[in-house]
Amino acid sequence: MARPAPAAVTATAPGVLLGACSLDVAVPGRRLVQALTLAVLPGQLVCILGANGAGKSLTLHTLAGLRAPAAGMVTLCDRPLGAWPRRERARRLGLLTQISEDPFPSTVLDAVLIGRHPHVDMWQWESPADVEVARAALRACDLEGLEDRPIDTLSGGERRRVALAAVYAQDPEVLLLDEPQNHLDPHHQLDVLKLLRARADSGRAVIVTLHDPSLAARFADQVLLLYGDGRWHSGQTATALTAAALSEMYRVAVTEVSVAGRRIFLSD
Repeated sequence: MARPAPAAVTATAPGVLLGACSLDVAVPGRRLVQALTLAVLPGQLVCILGANGAGKSLTLHTLAGLRAPAAGMVTLCDRPLGAWPRRERARRLGLLTQISEDPFPSTVLDAVLIGRHPHVDMWQWESPADVEVARAALRACDLEGLEDRPIDTLSGGERRRVALAAVYAQDPEVLLLDEPQNHLDPHHQLDVLKLLRARADSGRAVIVTLHDPSLAARFADQVLLLYGDGRWHSGQTATALTAAALSEMYRVAVTEVSVAGRRIFLSD
């Protein structure tokens, strides 16, 4: 069912969870995104799409504060992102990077409990409530029963879901996820996107990079299309995500078909 389009808002308007104001994302010799304006409200799932090298990950990292913008500003809960102390920022914003590493040996439960660290006072251990939040995250990511397994005995897909569970346990107001379906089979790809859709519906804001426009059409309220040369386009999924826009962005002919009432995009 199509969701109603919200009234237009600015990036700094009250109630915006994450905003971009005239944001530039650049690498040496190339401006990938120029003057991006974005306002993400509670309850919204935004999907970033673009060809390889168009700046999807770099834009996500800039929105998360991992790298400085070439120009412009990012806001979190009505304040400049840089004005938030790190611990307070981590309570409100969580990031799943494209590649997740496990530098120390640990069990699955211990790895997910890392997501609770922003909520635990310095020099304190996780409480029973924190452990239950972590266990609930494992259940949500279809990992129940693996709590005591060493991380290095898991498959790539299981490790990816552990990383997602840690961000889920962090319980931030804004979730930024870079290709969360990496290494996942089709069943778990859909489960993860359903989980993120439910997270947005609960009042959080979710921004996710994807490669599959058909999944974006199914789950996202808004899309942000990146062309890799500074140009971008954002809007409601129903109107902004079109075969013509995708054909230009991916530089390949894209056709839209309807299957069981869903929009499917095929490349020729």
